[in-house]
Amino acid sequence: MEKFSILLSLVMLGLAICNVERVEGAQKAPWRIQTLFSVECQNYFDWQTVGLMHSFRKAKQPGHITRLLSCTEEQKKTYRGMHLAPTFEVPSMSKHPTTGDWYPAINKPAGVLHWLKYSKDAENVDWVIILDADMIIRGRIVPWKLGAEKGRPVAAYYGYLRGCDNILAQLHTKHPELCDKVGGLLAMHIDDLRSLASMWLSKTEEVRQDRAHWGVNITGDIYEKGWISEMYGYSFGAAEVGLKHKINDNLMIYPGYAPREGVEPILLHYGLPFRVGNWSFSKADHDEDEIVYSCDQLFPQPPYPREVMQLEIDPNLRRGLFLSIECINILNEALLLHHAASGCPKPAWSKYVNFLKSRAFAELTKPKTVTPATLQMMEDAVQEHIDHDATPPYPKIHTVFSTECTPYFDWQTVGLMHSFRLSGQPGNISRLLSCSDADLKLYKGHNLAPTHYVPSMSQHPLTGDWYPAINKPAAVLHWLNHANIEAEFIVILDADMIMRGPITPWEFKAARGTPVSTPYDYLIGCDNELAKLHTSHPEACDKVGGVIIMHIDDLRKFALLWLHKTEEVRADRAHYARNITGDIYESGWISEMYGYSFGAAELKLRHTINREIMLYPGYVPEPGIKYRAFHYGLEFKVGNWSFDKADWREVDMVNRCWAKFPEPPDPLTLDNNDEENLQRDLLSIECVKTLNEALRLHHEKMDCRKDGSISKLNAREARVISSKLGNFSENLESKENHKSADYSEQMVSVQKDGTGIPSSFRLWVLFLCAFSVFGFLVIVFLVHSGHKRKGMKMKYHRTRRRNL
Repeated sequence: MEKFSILLSLVMLGLAICNVERVEGAQKAPWRIQTLFSVECQNYFDWQTVGLMHSFRKAKQPGHITRLLSCTEEQKKTYRGMHLAPTFEVPSMSKHPTTGDWYPAINKPAGVLHWLKYSKDAENVDWVIILDADMIIRGRIVPWKLGAEKGRPVAAYYGYLRGCDNILAQLHTKHPELCDKVGGLLAMHIDDLRSLASMWLSKTEEVRQDRAHWGVNITGDIYEKGWISEMYGYSFGAAEVGLKHKINDNLMIYPGYAPREGVEPILLHYGLPFRVGNWSFSKADHDEDEIVYSCDQLFPQPPYPREVMQLEIDPNLRRGLFLSIECINILNEALLLHHAASGCPKPAWSKYVNFLKSRAFAELTKPKTVTPATLQMMEDAVQEHIDHDATPPYPKIHTVFSTECTPYFDWQTVGLMHSFRLSGQPGNISRLLSCSDADLKLYKGHNLAPTHYVPSMSQHPLTGDWYPAINKPAAVLHWLNHANIEAEFIVILDADMIMRGPITPWEFKAARGTPVSTPYDYLIGCDNELAKLHTSHPEACDKVGGVIIMHIDDLRKFALLWLHKTEEVRADRAHYARNITGDIYESGWISEMYGYSFGAAELKLRHTINREIMLYPGYVPEPGIKYRAFHYGLEFKVGNWSFDKADWREVDMVNRCWAKFPEPPDPLTLDNNDEENLQRDLLSIECVKTLNEALRLHHEKMDCRKDGSISKLNAREARVISSKLGNFSENLESKENHKSADYSEQMVSVQKDGTGIPSSFRLWVLFLCAFSVFGFLVIVFLVHSGHKRKGMKMKYHRTRRRNL
C-alpha cells in the first residue's frame, strides 16, 4: 500500500510537471521571432540604439533583437558602443565599393543580406521584424497576430512614395502594379526575406544611379538628392519577387501626429521634428551628441502630463501630444538606466528624474495592446483614395511680411492676407509689425493679421537716421529671437504683394545653404566698388529680393548680418550715387536691399534666382508662366487708368466703410490684337481687383451698412476685442517673448483707459463689485452672529450643570 501511494504520488507529480510545461509552452511564441535594425558607428545612432533597446525590453517584445552595425575598419578603432546591443557586424557600404557614391542608407539592405548569409541566428528564425533605429516600441509586435502570412508581409504605410504610381516604377520593376508604398515597420516570414534581400539591395543601387529621375515630382523626395532610393529599392524589389503587402497605417505613428480614434499605436517613429507647446525636438539637432557617454546629460525635458492636459481640449489631439512626450521620456529613461549601468554616479535629484523613476510613469508607459482598430488594414479602394490625396511629409513653412502702424500698410495687409488665404500657401503667416510706443497707443489694426510686435527702428536708436526700410531686417531678427518657430523654411514677402499661388521650397528647389529669390537686376552695386567695400566676398553677391525662400538654419545665421550690412550701407552716403547703387533717387533708400545681398554674400549663401515666382504689374509676362505673386511696388497703367500705391499713402482704406481703389477697365474692352500687351493688362487688372475684393470682404466683416456707417453692435464688439485681445492670435501661433507681451499689455491698458469699453459697461462692473462686497459683509456678519449665539448657549448649559 505504501509503495502504491509513492507510485501514485510520482504519477501525480509527473502530470503536474507536464501540465506546467504545457502551460509554459502555450505562453511561448509558436514561432521564433527576430528583430533587426541597422546602424553605423556614430554617436547619432548610439543614443537611438539605447532608446530602442530599452523600449524592446520595456515592451516585453518576444524573441531576440540584433543590431546590424556597419563600420569601416578605421571607425572600429575608436568606436565605443560595441556593448550597447546584441550586434552583428557587417561591412560598411556607405561609400559604394564600385561607384564610390556616398550613400549610408544602402547599409540597411546590405546589412540584412549579410546577416542572412553569414549569421547562425538566421538559420533558426521563422519571422523577422525590421525596424529603424529611430523608433520606440510601445507594445509587442507579433507578426502573425498583426495579420502577416507567408507571402503577405505586414508593413507600415509610406504614402509619399509617389514613384510607385509613375514612370519610376515602370522603369525599375516588371510588376509596377505590385509596388506598395511601405516602409518603417516590416514584418515578414524568413523565406520571404530570403527571396527579397538581394533584390532589395540591387534595386536600391539601381534607383540610386537613376539621377535623371530624382525630381520631387517623380520620387516625392523634397530634397531631390536620391536619399530615399533605399525605400524604393525595397518597394521595387518586393514587387519584382511578387510580394504583396498587407498595409497598415495605424501600427506606427510619427510623434507630432494624432492617432485615429480607437487606435493604439505600438511603434513611435521620431524621424520628423515635433513639438508640444513651446518645447520641441528634432533628432537632427543631436547628430554629434555624446549623450550616451555623458553621465549627466539627458534630452531637453518635455512638459509634464498635467501641463499637456492644459494645452489641448480635443481628446484625440491631446493623445497625440501625450505620445510625443512619451517618446522623449522613454528615451531619457533609457539614458538614465544606461548611465547607471555604465558606472555613472547617481544623478542629482530633480523633479524630472524623480518623475521618470516614479510608479506613475511606469504605469503610463506599460506595454500597450493593439486594439481592433489598430489592426485594421488599408483596403485597396481606401489605399487608392489615400494615394491620390495624401500629402507628402513636406517640411513646414512659415510666411512672414513686415509692416508699420500706418493706414498705408494696413490696406496692403488686408490685400496680402486675402490673397494668402486664396493661394493655397501651406503653413502659417505672421505680420511683423514695427511700431513706436506712441503709434501703438493709437493703432486700430491689431486684428488684420496674426501679428508679432516689434520695436520700431524707423528712427535709428543710435544715429537718429530716419529710415523705415530698416524695420524689415530688424523685425525678422526680432521674430527669430523671440518667437517659437517650428517651420523648416521661411518665406519672406513684402507687404505690397498679392499671392496667386503657393510659394514652396520643394517646388522651387530651396534647400539648406541654397535659398531661392527673385531677380532685382537694378542692384548694380553687386558689380562695382560698393560690393568690394561692404563684403569680403563680392563675387558671391546676388542681385535678388522681393520673395525669399530660406531654410531656418540659414536665416538664423544670416539675419544679424542683414541688419548690420543695412546699417553699414545706409551710413555710406558717399556711395549713394545712381551710377553706383542704381537708386534713381540717390537717397540710400535701397540700402536694406543691399544689406540683404551683402549679408548673404558674407556667408557665401548663393541663391537660386527664379524669374517665374514674381511679376510687377505693368510688365509683360513670359508666355506660359503662372506667376505666384504680384509686386505692385511701381506705378502701372491700363490705357488711361493707372495705379500707384504711393498715391494712397495717407488714405485710410481699411476703416472707411466701402473704400476701394478706382476700378480698372473691363477686360472685355481691351485690345485683343496684341497678345503680349493683353496679357500684361489682364494681370494688372487682376491685381487691383484682388485688392478691392479684399477690402470689400474686410468691410463686410466690419458690418458696414449700405450708408457707409458701422452697426453699433459691431463697433462695440470691435473695440472690446481690440482692447481685450491685442495680439492674441500671434500668441497662439508663436508664443511671443516677454517684450512682445509687454507691448500687447501696454496696448491693452491704453485702450482700456480710453474709449475701448463703453461707460455703461463700466457702471455695471462697478455695481457688481459693490454688490459682491456688500453680500460678502452680510454673510460674514451672519456667520459671526451664529457663532456668538452658539457660544452663549453652550455657556448657559455649562452654568446650569454646575448649579444642578
